[in-house]
Amino acid sequence: MAERVHVAGIGGVGMSALAQALLDAGVTVTGSDRLLDAGDLTEVLSCLLAQGVALSPQDGAGVTAGTARLAVSSAIEADNPDLARARALGVPVVHRAAELERLTRGRRLVAVTGTCGKSTVTALLGCLLEGAGFDPLVVNGAAVAGWDAGGTRVGSVRRGRGEWAVIEADESDRSLLQFRPEHAVITNASADHFALGETVSLFAEFRARVPGVVVDGLRESGGPCGVRLEGWDGYFCEEGVEYRVPMPGAHNVHNAWHAVRMARALGAAPERLREALAGFGGVERRLQRVGRCGGAAVVDDYAHNPEKLAACWTTLAAAFPAGVCAVWRPHGYAPLRKMLDGLAGMFRRVCRPQDTLLLLPVYDAGGTADRTVGSDVLASLLSAEGVTVSGVPTLEAAESRMRERAAEGAGVLVTLGARDPGLPRLARRLAGVG
Repeated sequence: MAERVHVAGIGGVGMSALAQALLDAGVTVTGSDRLLDAGDLTEVLSCLLAQGVALSPQDGAGVTAGTARLAVSSAIEADNPDLARARALGVPVVHRAAELERLTRGRRLVAVTGTCGKSTVTALLGCLLEGAGFDPLVVNGAAVAGWDAGGTRVGSVRRGRGEWAVIEADESDRSLLQFRPEHAVITNASADHFALGETVSLFAEFRARVPGVVVDGLRESGGPCGVRLEGWDGYFCEEGVEYRVPMPGAHNVHNAWHAVRMARALGAAPERLREALAGFGGVERRLQRVGRCGGAAVVDDYAHNPEKLAACWTTLAAAFPAGVCAVWRPHGYAPLRKMLDGLAGMFRRVCRPQDTLLLLPVYDAGGTADRTVGSDVLASLLSAEGVTVSGVPTLEAAESRMRERAAEGAGVLVTLGARDPGLPRLARRLAGVG
C-alpha cells in the first residue's frame, strides 16, 4: 500500500508542485488549504482533486494515524491545526524542501536558485534538456506551457524518466540548503527576504555544497554576446551559435543564457538547444500575454519585489509606449514594510506620465502579522512624488478602472503580484478568456 503524505497549504505554488510530484511517484496525497476553507476551489485544487487527492478543511481532520508525514512550508504558522494534530499523533513533520529532496534521491540533481528569475531559468533548463533528449524530472515554482496536459496536471511539474532532475530551490526561507545538487545555477542576488549582504552569504553557503558546475550570476562581470531585442523576442550568441529567446526583455535574455550554459555543461548539443529554446512556450505568470481588452494588450506577471517589478515594468514600457496600466497587490505585510523604500524608489523611476499604478490592499492570509504598514502608505509616498497612483479596494474596482484606461488608450493592462489567485483570474476576465 502506498504511503500517505498530507500537504498543508496544498493550493500554494510550491505545495501544489510538491503534491503533483508525489502523485507521480505513486504516493497517496491528502491536503488542506485556507482557500478551500473560504469556499474557493481554485483551478489547481480542482486539478489535484481530479487526480485523486483527498482535500479536507485545514482543521486537522486530514492528518490521521495512517499519515506517514505532514509536509509544510515556512508559511504554516505554529498554531496551524494540521500541525497540532500531527504533533498529537506523533506524525513526522517535514519541510517542503526536505520532502522534495527525498523525491529526487537517485537522480542527478541540478538546482536553480537566486533572488529573481529562478522559476524562468528552471523552466527554460527543463525544456532545453527535454529538447536535447534528456527526459528530465522538473519541479518548478511556476507552471510551464504544455506541462499541464490539457489541465489534468499541475503545470509546474514535468514527469521525466531520465537520470536528471531539475528543481527550483527557494532562498526566501533558506530551504535551498536542504539540497546537495550535483550542479547549480545562481541567477542573481538582491535585497528581498533578507538584506543584500545576508543574501549573498546565503548563496555562498549554498554554492559550497555543489561539487559540480555552478553557473553563477553573482560572480560574473559580463553577460551574453550579441544581445539584441526585437519586439517580443531577444537574441544572444554563445559559442558562435545565435539563440532566439521567445520572451521579451534583456532580463529574459540573461535567463536563457544561464539555462543554455548549464545545458551545454551537461552535454546537450547546441543545435538541439537552439531549436528547443526557439520553441519555448513561456512560463505562466511571467510576462504572460493573456489576450486583449479593447485596444490594450493584457499581461499577467508574478512580480512582487522591486527588482522583478522594475524588470517587468521597463520591459512593457518599451513595448507599449502609449502607457502601462498596472494593478499590484503586495503579497504580505512584512515584505511590504521591509521593501517600502525600495518599492517607492523603483516606482518613481519606472512610472512615466502616461502610466497608471493601481494598488490593492495587502494580501492577508490571516495569522498574527503586523498590519500597521499597508498599501495606503506606499500610495501616499508615490502620490507625493507625482506618480499617478490610486488605491483600489477590490479586484472588481481594479477591473473597472483598467477597462476605463483601455478605453482611454493605455497600451497594456498588467496584473502584478504573488499569492493572490484573483490576479490571474482578473487578467483572464479582462481578456475575455477562460
